[in-house]
Amino acid sequence: MTHPFRKTTVAMADGRELIHFDDTEPWLSGERVRSAVDHRPLPPADETLRGGSQVRFDPLTGDWIAMASHRNDRTLMPPPDQDPLAPTVPGGFPTEIADSSYDVVAFENRFPSFSNRIGGQAGFLDGEELWPTRPAAGRCEVVCFTSDTRGSFATLTPHRARTVLEAWIDRTEALNATEGVEQVFVFENRGEEIGVTLPHPHGQIYGYPFVTPRTATMLRRAREHREATGRNLFRDVLDAERRAGDRVVLSTEHFTAYVPAAARWPVEVHLAPHRDVPDLAALTDAERADLVGAYLDLLGRLDRYYPDDHPMPYIAGWFQAPAHEGREEFRLHLQVFSVQRGPGKVKFLAGSESAMAAWINDTTPEKVAARLREVSQ
Repeated sequence: MTHPFRKTTVAMADGRELIHFDDTEPWLSGERVRSAVDHRPLPPADETLRGGSQVRFDPLTGDWIAMASHRNDRTLMPPPDQDPLAPTVPGGFPTEIADSSYDVVAFENRFPSFSNRIGGQAGFLDGEELWPTRPAAGRCEVVCFTSDTRGSFATLTPHRARTVLEAWIDRTEALNATEGVEQVFVFENRGEEIGVTLPHPHGQIYGYPFVTPRTATMLRRAREHREATGRNLFRDVLDAERRAGDRVVLSTEHFTAYVPAAARWPVEVHLAPHRDVPDLAALTDAERADLVGAYLDLLGRLDRYYPDDHPMPYIAGWFQAPAHEGREEFRLHLQVFSVQRGPGKVKFLAGSESAMAAWINDTTPEKVAARLREVSQ
């Protein structure tokens, strides 16, 4: 059965777009409609962002690097009564969400790395052809999972988690169709150890104006594999992990989670569908329902991995096919990983990893997978 929700789009005080995804009454049935007005005295986003971000080409790596100096002024760990992602209560701090309650919302980031509001022309830094530049077009959105001020995706009910998934799907489809967007990345950062600046349960979506370096590398490898074997690399990796079995963490009707054979991080798990699909939007209703249970199960195991009460810090990112290329070669999958290498211990990306991108893991994938199987409920 299709998951019911109601989508409503409203304007914020500075003209940015905010989208409600309601899964509770009276909003779900339309008995009440979202009509709260954002009264904050904000200057128009088109003015504040114009000429803001720029991407510059690195001739040594072929990477595009975003320069977004305005993000240095973004909100950092505000006091609880000034949570910008909480609902706006009468007489209280005016937040990004004008309503006094909400279910799930997505909105344009006030401090985006990429935005189609930036404008400007492509050119060359200092007139040198070595350094092409162009406006950092695209879009960055925030997705608030709940109006509760504490928690994460892992603490959501299955019903609410499904609504968040539907919001991700909606935004993936919309951003894939947005001019200038080449790749959509859905992700959640959790924990101060990761660098989270707002504790409110939320994630982000980036619509990049280029195919990211990591994706470009995977696409190149996938194309080489297809030329050599005639098969899909992502499919072969999943099949090989399922055959080996000792790195598999869990398996459902439609998904398998495993610790990759060459894991980089102290704790790293990939979650992949059994069917070849390019992105979240291509999942069937049955696959979406199954995904919610598998993902919540996996995140629960991560929180029980270490024998302490501290939730595991992690980055969870959905790797999806680019909007316009590689959609036959690429395959949807989740990568969730943590810098925590032990209770109270964090792996720092020092010389080898940061300078040379040469990774050294302090454990083995087989040990990590065995522990994650051990802490199932």
